[in-house]
Amino acid sequence: MASVVLSEAEKLYIVHGVQEDLRVDGRGCEDYRCAEVETDVVSNTSGSARVKLVETDILVGIKAEMGTPKLEKPDEGYLEFFVDCSSNSPELEGRGGEELGIDIANTLYRVFSCENTVDLKSLCINPKEHCWVLYVDVLLLECGGNIFDAISIAVKAALFNTRIPKVRVLEDEEGTKEIELSDDPYDCIRLNVDEVPCIVTLSKIGYRHVVDATLQEEACSLASLLISVTSKGAITSMKKVGKGSLDPESIFEMMETGQRVGKSLHIALQKLLDEEESLGTSRPKVGFLG
Repeated sequence: MASVVLSEAEKLYIVHGVQEDLRVDGRGCEDYRCAEVETDVVSNTSGSARVKLVETDILVGIKAEMGTPKLEKPDEGYLEFFVDCSSNSPELEGRGGEELGIDIANTLYRVFSCENTVDLKSLCINPKEHCWVLYVDVLLLECGGNIFDAISIAVKAALFNTRIPKVRVLEDEEGTKEIELSDDPYDCIRLNVDEVPCIVTLSKIGYRHVVDATLQEEACSLASLLISVTSKGAITSMKKVGKGSLDPESIFEMMETGQRVGKSLHIALQKLLDEEESLGTSRPKVGFLG
């Protein structure tokens, strides 16, 4: 993961500020930076979104394609995650970027493995034979800290934007089945994203923890806790990262903060998505190249 080199004096300045609930950029310990979220930015996808969290820039595209249901779940569709770390950071070139991409993809699989996160049964076309497979492609354009949270926000926004064509299964007299796709672009299935969790990363700095850490703050943190939280505040998964240790009391405090901050994050994101949806085709599009 991209990092910065700080002197001991700079680290001490950041740590002391966090203890006083005053970070270098003026935020409190539980405050997120201002994020820009835009959906429907890539034309040849079923759904897409771009999230820019100051210097962190994420692009997510979702492509719905027909496939065969998995043997263990014959009446469900499924999601596949691919992560490309093409950030300009030298540390993310070659093997470093590949390992980070695999780590992010595995984290997303774990977050979405929780039951009812996405209604996978609605993606089934014909049990045991045909289903929709959602290929979720994540592109890390720029890394400026807190990439897991930004990616989870972008994935939820892209799923909200996803439109899957409605299909009918026709059967002739001989029992041969044919699939007919609707020609109407507005005749589509929309996914319910109410239960899709967002990741809240809490970084332990000194005796306190912060959300939405910058690269400088990440350099001062020895351990972080990744918590996936639903809009109702339910924790669906946790993952500890970093070389340092966390005591049980700190973990419980971080879980409480994650639930509180996660609920606020969902409310703000859903409000933004609903406002953008209400504008329809009249909203100004910037696009990820804008």
